Amino acid sequence: MFPILHKKRYLCIGFKADYVMNIIDRPDYTEKIKRFFGKGFIIALTGQRRVGKSFIMKQLIQQLADDTSCHIIYIDKDDEKFAFIKSHVELTEYVNQHLSSSAKRNFLFVDEVQNIREFELSLRSFHTNDQCEIVITGSNAKVLSSELSTYLSGRCIEYHIQSLDYAEFLRFHGLQDSNQSLISYLKAGGMPQLSRIGLEEEDLVDDYLKSVYNTIVLKDVIEREEIRNVPLLKNLIRFVSDNVGKVFSASSIVKYLKSQQVDSSTKIILNYLEYLCNAYIINRVSRYDIHGKRLFEQNDKFYFEDIGIRNSLIGNSQISGIEKIMENAVFLHLVRLGYEVTVGQLQKAEIDFVAQKKGRTVYIQVTYLLASEDTVKREFGNLAVIRDNHPKLVVSMDDFFNDMNENGVRHIHLRQFLLMKEI
Repeated sequence: MFPILHKKRYLCIGFKADYVMNIIDRPDYTEKIKRFFGKGFIIALTGQRRVGKSFIMKQLIQQLADDTSCHIIYIDKDDEKFAFIKSHVELTEYVNQHLSSSAKRNFLFVDEVQNIREFELSLRSFHTNDQCEIVITGSNAKVLSSELSTYLSGRCIEYHIQSLDYAEFLRFHGLQDSNQSLISYLKAGGMPQLSRIGLEEEDLVDDYLKSVYNTIVLKDVIEREEIRNVPLLKNLIRFVSDNVGKVFSASSIVKYLKSQQVDSSTKIILNYLEYLCNAYIINRVSRYDIHGKRLFEQNDKFYFEDIGIRNSLIGNSQISGIEKIMENAVFLHLVRLGYEVTVGQLQKAEIDFVAQKKGRTVYIQVTYLLASEDTVKREFGNLAVIRDNHPKLVVSMDDFFNDMNENGVRHIHLRQFLLMKEI
């Protein structure tokens, strides 16, 4: 049957050979994931729809297919062939029917597992009985986190798959690093499928991004959360897209919507923001008291999971709010590098990002251009106030200031920053 994949049959059952072979590898993910094979963990690939989770899964399958000791079962819940697998009952029955007793290693791959009711019951059974290695993908954090933490606590490793970073964007589109390439990235974002459409087809790019956005909102927010006030949800998303990188509270959103003759409440806004985060449309970033070393409980910032989708909501014939987009790009890259990211709060100033990882801290300010002496004093001065020895960076689009280093604060061009593998 279609979902049984092994070396001899893999390329001719369910996938077109030329299509599979043209998948562009993303080794930053695949190599890390493969290191957990054989370690006794369920591996969950999470992230927004269309960021490439399925292709990373197919890359793993393709690489395993070269090993004759591996027997692979693949279930794609976006494919009608698997519509009959509706709950853990059908999932368990199907997998048990197709496990190989002769293979040394059985692998189960399930794409969009959140579309199977109580899937966690099957996975726990397979894992407990050591029947197969398991890799799943999911596009809704609420579903995955609640089920996986309850039933699979300590037995699941999660990899958050993002859209393409700048280095991958260059590789996927066959571009050289340049200011024009950077502008293209900041405008179109990193959805992998755009490499097949072509960046020069701007109207098609915009149509595709809007289509992805509408699918996410419909399937992962409106339908899953049973949203009744759809206009309010769309107004909220538009507000967030207009205010990327700005600190605001649910109550301030309610006041704004009221000024637009839209009735709401703080509770509804908080719920809707949570739903959008759960669907990986936006990311919530809390404020951090740098001197007090504590998190504030109110007033957060939000950044989009993909820059291009945010721009398509605003209207991206021209880049709208370049500093907002730059901040969004810096945030996404910090997350890609494994940092926990917060907004730094000083008594009289704000630091755009405080990034922390394994005891290491980096402070970052983002500005479009250091166009005046006042701007230089503000961006460098805010960081200079922080009296510790952690790295402090000002990120801008200036070439002229590349070698600038004042009071331990270093300037770096956005292009250079987005290509860094470590900070």
